Amino acid sequence: MNQLSDRINNLATSATLAMAAKARELRAEGKDIIGLSLGEPDFNTPDFIKDAAIEAINQNYNSYTPVDGYVELKEAIINKFKRDNNLSYTLPQVVVSTGAKQSLANIASVMLNTGDEVILPCPYWVSYSDIVKLSDGVPVEVQTSIENDFKMTAEQLEAAITPKTKMIWYSSPCNPSGSVYSKAELRALADVLQKYPNIYVVSDEIYEHINFVGGHFSMAEFDDMYDRTITVNGVSKAFAMTGWRIGYIGAPDWIARACNKMQGQITSGANCIAQRAVITALEAEPSSIKYMVDEFKERRKLILGLLNDIEGFKTNEPEGAFYVFPNISAYFGKTIKGKTINNASDFSLFLLEEALVATVTGEAFGNPDCIRISYAASQDNIIEAVSRIKAALS
Repeated sequence: MNQLSDRINNLATSATLAMAAKARELRAEGKDIIGLSLGEPDFNTPDFIKDAAIEAINQNYNSYTPVDGYVELKEAIINKFKRDNNLSYTLPQVVVSTGAKQSLANIASVMLNTGDEVILPCPYWVSYSDIVKLSDGVPVEVQTSIENDFKMTAEQLEAAITPKTKMIWYSSPCNPSGSVYSKAELRALADVLQKYPNIYVVSDEIYEHINFVGGHFSMAEFDDMYDRTITVNGVSKAFAMTGWRIGYIGAPDWIARACNKMQGQITSGANCIAQRAVITALEAEPSSIKYMVDEFKERRKLILGLLNDIEGFKTNEPEGAFYVFPNISAYFGKTIKGKTINNASDFSLFLLEEALVATVTGEAFGNPDCIRISYAASQDNIIEAVSRIKAALS
């Protein structure tokens, strides 16, 4: 008899983590799986950051940390916001969490009541929808198209707003599409929101520095949106620190205080050694990680060239992050090697079993016509993976 809560029974498993687990199982069986499913840089954490962590250990940082983060780290975050984003925050407006995912969960918990609607431009990061549902909110998906680089227009936003709309969540650069909203595109969305002063925005900027067009813009930079925007960021992607688990927000102080209160009852403060290392990471100039961004740009060019050589793959050129999000709906309804492809989930599973390449179905991101392919892998692995995909589909 299942005595688990309805909450957990109704919760979806993270599709990216599920695919990674499936790939690990197949590897354990001796299969040579190439993983292009996880959003994880394949670089090592830079040595100057690791040295800072070792120094913190030697300095005996081992006690509980303040719930919202060390003051020195919050000051580094404030300086980073000013330097990189032209945003001015004060200490009470910043909360450090165990990864940006916890930051998002905190925001949902303190902002949403039962039935509150959250607009999610599709595709959206895999966990947004379920984080909203866990706080009894209602995700409202707004479909975008590859022709528009998967970006929500002002007209689409206006059409999605109802009296129950409480928030909008989006990422730029976007996971999974790699799309980057320009200042003009964000201004158009902000102009719509001027008519609805009670709607708040979560701007997820975790991929901020992995940007191939330059000119990252934050919604909170608009004076008329600053008090309604929660800026979420972290160090996982830009600094190759996924396992260090440090994320943070800049927000109106009343929201930040609420997140601090919530976190105090769930996890308390984030890891002490990781926090000390992140101070050093954020104090460094963004140019210190340019070598990673340059390599991702090379890989983007490589993978797009290879995928465009496969009939049935429709791609656009993502402007940031390290993903491509091709439309593969041309394969729906076809039977290949005895397996019928009805949707993106079937297609992704087919690639895993037949090509031994792990990708993620677009259904997990709110777009059932696409799959997400991460190019946070070596160029050799990218070449081999796409070669296998092409062979399996031919």
